Amino acid sequence: MLHVAEAARVSVATVSALINGTATVSPELSQRIEQAIRDIGYKRNAIARSLKMGTTRTIGLTVPHITNPFFTDVVSVIQQAFDRAGYAVMLCCTDEDLNTQDDQIRLLLDRMVDGLIVARVGDGAILKGIVDDANVPVVLLDRICEGVDTDTVVLDNQRAVFDAITYLINLGHRRIGYITGTSDISPMHDRMAGYREALHAAGLPIAEELIRFGNFHEIDGYNATMQMLSSHDRPSAIFSANNPMVIGTMKAIRDIGLSCPEDISVACFDDFPWSDVFQPQLTTVAQPVQAIGEQAANLLLDRLAGNRDAPPRKLVLKGRLMIRNSCRPLGAMAQSVSA
Repeated sequence: MLHVAEAARVSVATVSALINGTATVSPELSQRIEQAIRDIGYKRNAIARSLKMGTTRTIGLTVPHITNPFFTDVVSVIQQAFDRAGYAVMLCCTDEDLNTQDDQIRLLLDRMVDGLIVARVGDGAILKGIVDDANVPVVLLDRICEGVDTDTVVLDNQRAVFDAITYLINLGHRRIGYITGTSDISPMHDRMAGYREALHAAGLPIAEELIRFGNFHEIDGYNATMQMLSSHDRPSAIFSANNPMVIGTMKAIRDIGLSCPEDISVACFDDFPWSDVFQPQLTTVAQPVQAIGEQAANLLLDRLAGNRDAPPRKLVLKGRLMIRNSCRPLGAMAQSVSA
């Protein structure tokens, strides 16, 4: 800035005021300074500026799966919100690995991010220690972390799955397969609770052989579906707890020589752009992605604006059942519909 000031014949303070927008600079001086910047090739040192200003205007964001359409869409919403507010976003993908998550959060803190939005994985004990030691605000996204006293944005997963399974039961289905991810994260725990609650409310037994665990990937849905459909008493419907696994379910149904919904009905958690162009069009539970991303960003921006001492806030949003044509009625319900 000293060289720019000398070339433009102004003070360093005037150059700083123009570059940082901290004071009004006359059009004549602004033109001279901007010309000097072009002539010299001056570029602002972001690291030096952050040390001086005490802020990097950067947010850290960790998600477990960037290829999952839900997280892809949420990341996009969050990035747009912080872009409007003048912040950059540093994105890390943990791939559901606890050690990777902890390393990435420490890396983000080493880079002096002003705040964190975390969709956590695994045991929250280490995350709690990191959050407690970090001198930055943290917002938990999608997943609750017991013992971490901070702002949180989640979905009412239990109610959403309860409604979806109840819909299948009302169609006449009694043996409903359920494919879930690891149970050590709150959404999967709550979705499982919704599945069990719906069966219990309908007076139906819970067949443990119809519950299959995976790791959120397409291959997990494929293997789980093949196992269930190869049994002598296969389910009449399958519900997948996320959308990558439901793609595996649809492939398994095809490969085993069955058809959806003629032979087996299918529904899943998380809507995605091609749900209604599938054949058949998939019945899904849609999350309010726009609201989830915006609320997470707004909570963190509020803390960054100085509201650090307010009690932690937990926002619980509602899902929406998107009924399409991948589920068909059975028995008396089928006769009622045809009549």
